[in-house]
Amino acid sequence: MKRPVLTTKRQVMSAVIADYSGGRECAAARIGYELKKFDNHIYENAGSRPLSDEQIHLLEQDAGTTHYPEYIAHLYGGMFVPLAKPELLDNIDLYSRSVNAAAKRGYVDQIIAKALEDGVVEAGEAEAILGAHHRYMAARHSEVLATIQLHSKNHSRN
Repeated sequence: MKRPVLTTKRQVMSAVIADYSGGRECAAARIGYELKKFDNHIYENAGSRPLSDEQIHLLEQDAGTTHYPEYIAHLYGGMFVPLAKPELLDNIDLYSRSVNAAAKRGYVDQIIAKALEDGVVEAGEAEAILGAHHRYMAARHSEVLATIQLHSKNHSRN
């Protein structure tokens, strides 16, 4: 749950690679680059352009992360909320989403309590609070959307 707000594309790429099973070598192989060429694209060295959105998406799909869309949403003052796959929704999934959202809300409250121990919320503490709050709000919104999706008239129940 403790994850800093990623404020640059380079930070996003570092996070994607760190979370990729097998690291840089496997990520490079996945998109068909030799390691040196991959590094050049990641760090925009030697006149190399950054990885394309499609390449980043492919790596994140494999890694099960959403760093890039979270970064883009943050640039616009928003939050990324992944939509549920209707075929995977059931009441157990809804319960899991509820527990996840509650845990994230509790984490926000813990950060606030820690920040208030000295009576002052410092800039770094405020950033941590808001980052955790965005993750809580995204989890809660995802839970609400999934509930509506599962229990709507258009959802087919097997």
